[in-house]
Amino acid sequence: MPIEGEYEPSKLEWVRDQVAAYEASGGTEANTLRETGIPIIVVTMRGASSGKVRKIALMRVEHDGAYALVASYGGAPSHPAWYANLVADPNIMIQDGPAPHDYRVREVTGDERAEWWDRSVAVFPNYADYEVTATEHGRVIPVLVAERV
Repeated sequence: MPIEGEYEPSKLEWVRDQVAAYEASGGTEANTLRETGIPIIVVTMRGASSGKVRKIALMRVEHDGAYALVASYGGAPSHPAWYANLVADPNIMIQDGPAPHDYRVREVTGDERAEWWDRSVAVFPNYADYEVTATEHGRVIPVLVAERV
């Protein structure tokens, strides 16, 4: 089911620009996280408070057709705003290439979280540093898994 309604672009210019370029090119442009060279996916969701369509670019951590969505927020004391959106409505779309597809997310814990965390750190080693910082703030970084509907 496509997520329809009024789209509210990110307040961050670089995120707005990356999402727009990625979608316009079918994933052939703006498909890495800034200068890191790490591939990204575009995640479309509904805002928990506004009800508006929201879009973010996240690092591509894929395994057997499922994706990890790591709510690291750079290790900040609080979760990123998009985490609340996914908890409120786990039905999302992910674009990994030319077209978006429907997914449903769930937060993972225990051994499953550890597996996805290791996969995520393998893609983006800075997550390990973010985990240390988040722990210092008393926060566990949520890991959600998106599976195709």
